[in-house]
Amino acid sequence: MLERLRPDHAPALLAFETANRAYFAASIPDRGDAYFADFDQRHRALLAEQAEGGCHFHVLVEDGEVVGRVNLVDVADSSAELGFRIAEKAAGRGLATRAVAEVCAMAVDYGLTSLRARATVDNAGSRAVLARSEFVVIGETELNGRPGLRYVRSLGGR
Repeated sequence: MLERLRPDHAPALLAFETANRAYFAASIPDRGDAYFADFDQRHRALLAEQAEGGCHFHVLVEDGEVVGRVNLVDVADSSAELGFRIAEKAAGRGLATRAVAEVCAMAVDYGLTSLRARATVDNAGSRAVLARSEFVVIGETELNGRPGLRYVRSLGGR
């Protein structure tokens, strides 16, 4: 179940990020030690940013455990950037594709008309999720020194 980020998600979210740190770092830039050391402060800051409308954070929960995140960040001009990550033990089950589809529907309710995304060229899983989710490649980019692609998806207008 996809849930909007709340204060009580903090312990499960930290457990998710900690357990999957090495797995994520293999395909996306690592969050760094400070992220984990200052997690509670960071979580509160994210909730404040969400309350102001600058971002929309979501966690994917199964049996009370966070197994993924799908976030819309840098909300401006009816657009936002999509980011997602799924736990190693939950990968390959279609969770990311379903969660991204759900967040795209939620994005319309948030008043957004388009989403942007980025993925490293070597992150075949994320690129496949984006392709299945109707994102189209619009150019190249660099993500922490690694070649990547930029994507966009129109959500239609209101």
